[in-house]
Amino acid sequence: MLRRGTRSSAGREATEREEFAHRVCGELSAELPDEDLGEDLSDALERYELGSKPRCEEVEYLDLVQDAIDRVARGH
Repeated sequence: MLRRGTRSSAGREATEREEFAHRVCGELSAELPDEDLGEDLSDALERYELGSKPRCEEVEYLDLVQDAIDRVARGH
């Protein structure tokens, strides 16, 4: 049996996580305006073709996307 308020608390937490993930994606998109990142950053990494950028840009891009994924996973 669910306690009164449990569902709304869980719903608020889910909404907060979604809002945080959108904010992180927005920040990353601002840093990488020429990239088509989409909503799923893991998908952006999977679709990335190694060697499609100069090495230094590639490393920076991959690091930025992975850092954003890690921030979302940590929730801060």
